[in-house]
Amino acid sequence: MRKLFLLIITLFSLNSFSQNQPDPTKELGVWYMYNGSHQISDKFGLKSMAHFRFFEVGDDMQQFIGRLGANYKFNKNINATVGYAFLNTDETFDINAGDFNEHRIYEDLNVKHKIASLNLAHRFRGEQRFFKSTTGNFFRYQLALGHPIDEKWSTYIYNETFLDFKGEAYNQNWFGAGFKYKISDIVKLQAGYQLINVNEIGNFNRIQLGIAITTNHRK
Repeated sequence: MRKLFLLIITLFSLNSFSQNQPDPTKELGVWYMYNGSHQISDKFGLKSMAHFRFFEVGDDMQQFIGRLGANYKFNKNINATVGYAFLNTDETFDINAGDFNEHRIYEDLNVKHKIASLNLAHRFRGEQRFFKSTTGNFFRYQLALGHPIDEKWSTYIYNETFLDFKGEAYNQNWFGAGFKYKISDIVKLQAGYQLINVNEIGNFNRIQLGIAITTNHRK
């Protein structure tokens, strides 16, 4: 009888604990973003990126990601990038349960064109991911549309789908929209919203605040 009583108490405690666990899908998170483009010659350039991604606004960092890639411009509308990314990810929300590091090799093909005043950009990305003694292979496609409002302001909308070559093909989808403000030819600011849908997990709502730096070292 005593063992049965202890078992009931344990099960009740575990159930209460699970019910009290915070749900990250119900939180409004934020991404603080830096993106850089640095032209070295007429054909070659560097792409850099650093993102600090939080489960909540300013609290409980979920992930850091940094990228560095070499870019080659075929013409004014088509370019390609090959690069490396380092990630540090916390899989848990509001619980100090440790994190893990990840290394990625990625390949981008970028194609852009215009329809009237509407700017369209297609990004085809392959990724090889190395984490937890596992190798993953992903394909990502992003379609982005941008439209100028005036000389300083512009608006954008995009959708990106992730496909996994292991298990179920559909992995996740990112949909976002927002505004960009041009401070100068070098500096642009960005503010927007992103909805992330992760297969079998749910939706995540994220605010995006970013700065983009574009430099030209050909001069």
